Amino acid sequence: MEPTRAEALRRRNRRTATAVGAVICGMVGLAFASVPLYDLFCRATGYNGTVQVGGPAAPGATGRAVTIRFNANTQPNLPWRFVPGQGPVQLRLGEEGMAFYQARNDGAVPVTGVATYNVTPEVVGRYFHKTACFCFEQQTLEPGQQVDMPLAFWIDPKLAEDPATREIRTITISYSFFRSLDDAERSGALANAGAHVGGAPRGTP
Repeated sequence: MEPTRAEALRRRNRRTATAVGAVICGMVGLAFASVPLYDLFCRATGYNGTVQVGGPAAPGATGRAVTIRFNANTQPNLPWRFVPGQGPVQLRLGEEGMAFYQARNDGAVPVTGVATYNVTPEVVGRYFHKTACFCFEQQTLEPGQQVDMPLAFWIDPKLAEDPATREIRTITISYSFFRSLDDAERSGALANAGAHVGGAPRGTP
């Protein structure tokens, strides 16, 4: 028995509603996935100054050296003093370097902060590997507490072979501390931030 016109119309409406619902669910899922997907892209390509995370150990020092500068920024509503623990250093390509940042809570109550991270020039990102880092990990400091935060890293010797980077002699490592990653995202800092270290994805620097 063939379906009536009304039944056929109801079936078509149900199919349309199902398709629309699937599209809406897909759009919502894509919205939630966009930040992690962007992270994966940046980590794989070094796009936008994002450093390479993990991977092989430093291959060993070569004859070429670059100057590494360290920069620190703090969100105005975060009552911390946050500064590099050293001035510029010379590091040979392929050699593992170690640096520290210092943070002190000048507030009267415990305060939690989280750091984003990047390097400039942006084209260096694909050659900059960090093997230990405190970025994108919540740090809670008691009133008056001061801590040293370590960073271990190395620069791929291939930087000297790439026409886009072989003339670069100075690299700046920048950390910015915020109350939360939501604050970092609202400020626009996550647009240029490096990816995660230690398992916490960016956007959830």
